[in-house]
Amino acid sequence: MKITSLTPELLQKINAYWRAANYLSVGQIYLWDNPLLKRPLALADVKHMLLGH
Repeated sequence: MKITSLTPELLQKINAYWRAANYLSVGQIYLWDNPLLKRPLALADVKHMLLGH
């Protein structure tokens, strides 16, 4: 099996995907409102109680 190195462009795209995926998962866990940050983040945007499984 031949392993080729990743190009800088592909590494940049993977990094951007990773950051976006992390942002979405954290937003789903902690944010109640304003997930796209169309206005400055406020305390009212954060969930008061985190519920898990």
